[in-house]
Amino acid sequence: MLAGSSAESGAPILPQDSRSGIRGHQSVGACLIGIVDRNLHILFPLPALCLVVGLMVYPLVYTLLLSTRSYDLSLKSYRFIGLTHYLATLTNQRFWDAFGRTFYFTALSVAGSIVLGMVMALILNRDFRGARWARTAFLLPMVATPVATSLVWMMMFNPTLGVLNYLLQLGGLPPSLWVADPRLAIPSIVLVDVWHFAPFAMLILLAGLRSLPPEPFESAMIDGASRWQIFWRITVPLLQPVLVVVLMFRTIDALKVFDLIWVITAGGPGFGSETLYVYAYNQAFKYLDIGYGSAVIVVFTMIVAGASVMWIRARARTWA
Repeated sequence: MLAGSSAESGAPILPQDSRSGIRGHQSVGACLIGIVDRNLHILFPLPALCLVVGLMVYPLVYTLLLSTRSYDLSLKSYRFIGLTHYLATLTNQRFWDAFGRTFYFTALSVAGSIVLGMVMALILNRDFRGARWARTAFLLPMVATPVATSLVWMMMFNPTLGVLNYLLQLGGLPPSLWVADPRLAIPSIVLVDVWHFAPFAMLILLAGLRSLPPEPFESAMIDGASRWQIFWRITVPLLQPVLVVVLMFRTIDALKVFDLIWVITAGGPGFGSETLYVYAYNQAFKYLDIGYGSAVIVVFTMIVAGASVMWIRARARTWA
């Protein structure tokens, strides 16, 4: 009766093996769907992860290959020379001079950014009329691009037509050569870098100040502590994790500064403002020594990576 009913209703009668195959396909599909559902946290970011790894790994590996070769651009040929370029950096005085200038620039820039950013954060942490407009005004340097900022400051640094020397003369001070003096080139560029990136430090420090508990400050005021004592003994210790984060970001950024230096001085006068980044660029694209320039940039990358690991470990200890 059942078979007859199926035939009379017009429904197709499938063989037993066909029904088993359909059930098998359904079970395989259900298994795949289950695997996808259980690993969505891996599958969703996987395309972006592959893209980021490709953009980071390929240039790094290619640069490593370039650093082990000596190129003859006229013949469009190269030969493998191993670690010769890396050994050449150890005996090159210009490399070590650029190495010293890099850390000199970084130390001045980071210290200036932290100090100025802390001052601005302490001012903006108070409620006063026009506080919102003041916060907006302090953040304006971050809006400008580094190249545009560099062009404006380059005109301001002009020894004869620049506005900075005009302001010095108004104050009764002698004019300065600014970036035209090899001794003042790095401090002058640091001034631009601090002006440009101190608002970034201020933004993070202000968020940290707003998150501090009020009880320790109230107790210190009741005990008669001065503002300076409250700042050094309460604010700074409580703000230490945030300070480490700012130091980490600013150190990495300052080590990698290239656009400000290149636009304002191009490493000059002479080699007075030539950092490792500028030195590597000159070697690879100005003197066309691509292999040696690649070796310098690999060494520079290792320095930045080492600084990053150091600050990441310091941040982990402060947040522990």
